[in-house]
Amino acid sequence: MPPKHYSGALEGVVVLDLTMMLAGPFASMMLADQGATVIKIEPVGGDNTRRIGPHMEGEISREDGGYGGYFGSINRNKRSICIDFKTKEGVALFHDMVRQADAVIENYRGGVADRLGNSYEVLREVNPALVYASVRGFGDQRGGKSPYGHWPAYDPVAQSMGGIMAITGAERGAMPTKVGPGVGDIIPAMYAAFGLVSAVLRARATGEGQYVDIAMVDAIMATCERSIFQLSFTGNNPGVEGNHHPLFAPFGLFRAKDGWVTITAQSEKFWEILTRLIGRPELAADPRYLTGDLRGQHRDEVIAIVEEFTLPRTRAEIAEVLGGNVPFGPVYLAADQFTDPHFAARDMLVTYEHPGTGRQTTIANTPVKMTGTPGGVHSRAPLQGEHTDAILQEFGLSPERISELRASRVVE
Repeated sequence: MPPKHYSGALEGVVVLDLTMMLAGPFASMMLADQGATVIKIEPVGGDNTRRIGPHMEGEISREDGGYGGYFGSINRNKRSICIDFKTKEGVALFHDMVRQADAVIENYRGGVADRLGNSYEVLREVNPALVYASVRGFGDQRGGKSPYGHWPAYDPVAQSMGGIMAITGAERGAMPTKVGPGVGDIIPAMYAAFGLVSAVLRARATGEGQYVDIAMVDAIMATCERSIFQLSFTGNNPGVEGNHHPLFAPFGLFRAKDGWVTITAQSEKFWEILTRLIGRPELAADPRYLTGDLRGQHRDEVIAIVEEFTLPRTRAEIAEVLGGNVPFGPVYLAADQFTDPHFAARDMLVTYEHPGTGRQTTIANTPVKMTGTPGGVHSRAPLQGEHTDAILQEFGLSPERISELRASRVVE
């Protein structure tokens, strides 16, 4: 087995990472953040995601692989080797690595891994305990053959068909809105990381691996579970919900003098506190607003009442009154997060030197905080093929054999 390179909850778990773009790399990043040995296996020439911006002046050139911000954020804590799967030697080398690994993760289009000679059925023969995870737009036929299984998909496709786009928008009845971050990739990635770790636990107990199949559209639909039971229970097909909860109030976004704040005081306890703090204590006993359901039925009135308090005040002034008393938070831009002491105290902003530039850059850290095995960013994303020789030596290859593979361009 390759040596343990980082102490974390997943220390000793070896993952061979064949992913690209966002969904797959985010899943393997989550594993690496918690100490798994994640070996990013790139094609000769490097992962094209390296060339996606934003870029810094003086960074690693495209000819040397590239190192844009997109790649650097989600490939931290991994090591890189380049292998040419179009050669028999490259496929054989990968199979030798599979014998010593716990898991493989990829997010190719369906059938690509099979054509490369790296199908689950082939790799299972190489290592019966192997966990094989894939993330595809409409899943893999091994988990259920979709009529759209051959369709390519990116984040907006998952958001639209998964249902999150249809319920997102500023105003009820307005045009559907794409959620800002790539949740069509990131949410499936989280399910993939969870499924892979679950399957590795079972494999270590039983010696039997399995296939973990994640469809991006399925993951988004599962996240929008409220829409499903709403339709089932009421017969009403949920649409754009606006910036407030469709069932109760107050629960959403409110205007302030210098921006926006969120207030969620739907329970009777918090409603009573809120009405007192905004100088309207009589509303706590008003029969129109006694319960969350009733306040939901009078949602527009409740919103207007709360905004009578918030609109003349700044976010800071509102925080002085409501902060710590009812669920409340100002709406932040990234610049606000850089200066808020919460994110510093929680070590959520990590700075490292951007390769080739001599400049510092910042990425978001893991939100998973463990007391015994704290995870997080412990190394920057790798350069193209930065660890090829070290990885191959760890997997038992001699320096002479490594030189032969390099000379024939099987590895880089």
